[in-house]
Amino acid sequence: MSHLSDLEIARQTVTLPITQIAEKCGLTAEQIEAFGHNKAKIPFDVLEQHKSKPDGKLILVTAISPTPAGEGKTTTSVGLADALNRIGQKTMVALREPSLGPCFGIKGGAAGGGYAQVVPMEEINLHFTGDFHAISAAHNLLSAMLDNHLHFGNALKFDTRRIVWGRVVDLNDRALRKVVVGLGGTVNGVPRESGFDITVASEIMAIFCLSNSLTELRDRLGRIIVGYTADGEPITAADLKTHGAMAALLKDALKPNLVQTLEGNPALVHGGPFANIAHGCNSVLATKFALKLADYTVTEAGFGADLGAEKFLNIKCRQAGLVPSVAVVVATVRALKYHGGTDLKDLTVPNVSALDAGFDNLRKHIENLQQFGLPVVVAVNSFPTDTDEEVNLIVKKCGELGVQAARAEHWAKGGAGAEELAKLVVSAASSGDAPNFRLLYPDAMPLLEKVETIAKKIYGADGILIDKKTSEKFLHLEKLGFGGLPICMAKTQYSLSADPALRCRPSGFTVPIRDVRVSAGAGFAVVLTGEIMTMPGLSRSPAAERIDVDATGRITGLF
Repeated sequence: MSHLSDLEIARQTVTLPITQIAEKCGLTAEQIEAFGHNKAKIPFDVLEQHKSKPDGKLILVTAISPTPAGEGKTTTSVGLADALNRIGQKTMVALREPSLGPCFGIKGGAAGGGYAQVVPMEEINLHFTGDFHAISAAHNLLSAMLDNHLHFGNALKFDTRRIVWGRVVDLNDRALRKVVVGLGGTVNGVPRESGFDITVASEIMAIFCLSNSLTELRDRLGRIIVGYTADGEPITAADLKTHGAMAALLKDALKPNLVQTLEGNPALVHGGPFANIAHGCNSVLATKFALKLADYTVTEAGFGADLGAEKFLNIKCRQAGLVPSVAVVVATVRALKYHGGTDLKDLTVPNVSALDAGFDNLRKHIENLQQFGLPVVVAVNSFPTDTDEEVNLIVKKCGELGVQAARAEHWAKGGAGAEELAKLVVSAASSGDAPNFRLLYPDAMPLLEKVETIAKKIYGADGILIDKKTSEKFLHLEKLGFGGLPICMAKTQYSLSADPALRCRPSGFTVPIRDVRVSAGAGFAVVLTGEIMTMPGLSRSPAAERIDVDATGRITGLF
């Protein structure tokens, strides 16, 4: 068992030139735009050149409800992709880019772990190819244009109390959550309240990840609602004549990023929206590129299946016309024991009864995915403290549900540790795309009915709790023409309910609906069930305190 850190493991690996990774995808050096020796952009015309080629199989990796013990979706996604390649299936993994906020905050890097990583890890976790900076610039350009419009007379008649577009920065900075802009006299603009979100919470990030082309990106940017008149009429980025310039800032960033796994297999890492305030999936373009360039595409959705997978299916698949072949649910012995009532300090102690009780959380996520008509495979992401009795219990109980499960040891062994899982995935995908795939609700269903459908069918709630004022907001959105949009639920990731303290599979609860906002460019309505943080703060001891660089440029403490 290795005692090396993830960063040390990544540095021990001799990476292949990015041209060799491109060759594995069937691309020549002339068909990629190299960023140094180990990363590249793939131009849009590559997708056009491959449009007649049939898509490969799409594998969605999701998980049980997250716990402090960790589940390992990204690590499992990378390990599964490596394992599929090991058993002879041409496979690419398509992941989100990490945000600088969590890297310097509590979470650290997000490029997988152990011997199942994508590299170059330091670059992916830091500036990478500059995509997030481009998104921040595009967002803040719109902010600047809005305030400039107010300064020069407000011809569009913004109600300054109803401006909904703030600014962004890709760092955790609680002091920026609420700010006042325009102070210092008339030369500095119109004073008003505003605030900052983290870049990954920007609607532009969601638009970036849902757009199929540069033209579509520009059109979606134009539909962003930045504020309202006193009569409640929306004012858009197109009204401010800003969407063209924003698209110009994003034209190169929109090209998917090609990197590699530790085992030298191709990986696309592109886009990174929050899985609460947005849909939490990598870009549609990266997914579609991978489907054309490989026989299997492994991708993940943020948080548990009640959030990330539900949004992947009801938002991303709905908008992009994607159909997964299989859903893989990641679970760990430790996390299921936590859901079964075990304290954090006791999770490494064998406890079959707690594991048995916590299995209900996994059971619900399996049932949720089966509602979409998807074949399900369970990956038991293994830790050294897991006993055979505990792992075998999960496999046995999954079998009783008609679901195959496998112990996966990719963190310690790389792709070789996930070959059994890979074989189960291939078997489950043997019939092609899920023949019974279906969305949870139709476009024409009223917005509030969509919310209630998600609450009851996915969370297991008795219903929703909503006041008259909030109900009227839903009706107003429908009057404005947004009734056909899918729902993006902003809910705690730690529970199937809206209460993070309720572990496992709660029952007898309602979901309180606090507010609704429209992301007209992204094409969904965001429904808030509680206080959702769009600008995180740093912890008392943030990771930034431990990150350093020596005279040679060697980074320490990142992971």
